[in-house]
Amino acid sequence: MLKIAYSDIFRYSVPEKHRFPMQKYTLIPERLLAEGTINNENFFAPARLSEEEILTTHTPDYWHHLKTQTLPRKEARAIGFEMTSTLVERGRYIAHATYECALFAQQYGVAMNVAGGTHHAFADHGEGFCVLNDVCIASNLLLNRGQAQKILIVDLDVHQGNGNASIMRDEPRVFVFSMHGAKNYPFRKQISDLDIELDNETGDEEYLAILKNILPRLIDEFAPDMIFYQSAVDVLATDKLGKLGLTIEGCKARDEYVLRQAKVANIPIAIVMGGGYSEDIEEVVEAHCNTFRLAQQIYFSETTN
Repeated sequence: MLKIAYSDIFRYSVPEKHRFPMQKYTLIPERLLAEGTINNENFFAPARLSEEEILTTHTPDYWHHLKTQTLPRKEARAIGFEMTSTLVERGRYIAHATYECALFAQQYGVAMNVAGGTHHAFADHGEGFCVLNDVCIASNLLLNRGQAQKILIVDLDVHQGNGNASIMRDEPRVFVFSMHGAKNYPFRKQISDLDIELDNETGDEEYLAILKNILPRLIDEFAPDMIFYQSAVDVLATDKLGKLGLTIEGCKARDEYVLRQAKVANIPIAIVMGGGYSEDIEEVVEAHCNTFRLAQQIYFSETTN
């Protein structure tokens, strides 16, 4: 069964200027349910990340400022959201959801978080609308508990996962692969294990050719036993923060390729959503829903000969 992490706290109310991209956390599950791709049994409500679990990845000082709501104004501005206790609580549930998705993926092959992908959060600070780094926390928990030995992070958000790169810089058991826009946020990039920087307006054909040239080799050479996939849809040509040139069909082909590579290699894959900021919220939701549809189709609908 396709297990999908979702909680009402994912729909956290934010100021009007940030409300548009947050709508997708409600609209994605509603659409998938309405069309019959999934049913209510597919959803699970994640647990809350403990302080001990947070401190596997984030520094004590940063966590103290978050939980006491004493983050310096400059650091809060770098995150971009108004800092509230509810925002921090939301991050605790989202991060634990990503960890639980990894465990479900080990059982079923794939699992998905309706939220997640907060790859701009560093160990000691947040930025770019990211407070706690869910994929890095989940990776550290798996490694610390002996639930995974080698983890591949496939980050196909249009923005480099600078927090991932920084946090995992000295962790040889985690390989961070980020394919992103060269001339886009963050303008001071970190060094991932593999960074592929793309020119503005890179389209479907070139994008997919690069991905197909790289991903099988990474899987073969690094031999991970877990994959985290950031399946962001801000790679679309219509994305107002993206600058790349993918169509919805190209974005879907990207997701299908990643999922099939994981399935053929028999590697569990946990999927987080990342960004998506097209002017038309319907396009954002449709592109994200394609990822869920493909997971359902490839892992639970197709027959194996």
